[in-house]
Amino acid sequence: MLKIKSDHLRTHLIVISALVAAPACSGSGRSGPGAASPDSEHPLIGSQAPEFELPTRTSKGSISLSEVSGKVTVVDFWATWCDPCRDSFPAFQHLVDKYDGELVVIGVSVDDEPDGIDKFASETGAKFPLVWDQNQSLSKSYQPPTMPTSYILDKNGIVRFVHAGFHTGDEKQIEAQLKTLF
Repeated sequence: MLKIKSDHLRTHLIVISALVAAPACSGSGRSGPGAASPDSEHPLIGSQAPEFELPTRTSKGSISLSEVSGKVTVVDFWATWCDPCRDSFPAFQHLVDKYDGELVVIGVSVDDEPDGIDKFASETGAKFPLVWDQNQSLSKSYQPPTMPTSYILDKNGIVRFVHAGFHTGDEKQIEAQLKTLF
C-alpha cells in the first residue's frame, strides 16, 4: 500500500481524481476529462488579465476589459458544441441580474465559425455580451484548460480565480468567489 507523507502530494492526488471523475468539454468538441473546480495553479492567477477588444455578437459595438475596469468581471471561454457551457449560461445570467451593475460577464466563443452564437444566446437566455474569438488568439493568451473555463477578475483586472468546467451547482462556488471581490 502506498503511504502518502506529503500534503502537497495528497492534494495532487485529489486533483487528479477530480480530473478523471469530472466530465467537461475538450477542445475537440467531445466530452472528456476535465476539472469542474477552481484551477488554483493556472498561470494567470495573480496576473493582469490579457486585454482585448472584440465586437459583440449580441449587441452593436465592441467590448474591452478596459471599458469594464472597476467592476468584477468574468471572462468565460465557451463553445456552442459544449453541453456544460449550455448549463453555465443561465447561471451566469442569474448572477449578472443579481449583482446588477457590480458584475460583468463576457462570453468568449472559441467556435470555428460564429454562425451558432446568436442562437445559443437565445436558447440559454444570455443577455451578457458575447464575442467571437475568430482566430482563437485570445484563447491562446488565456490558455483555458477545457470548455467552459471562467476567469474571475477583480475590479483592477487581476485574475483571482479560474474555474475550469461546469456542473449544475458550481454557481454557488463561483458566487462565493465573486463575493470576495465586491
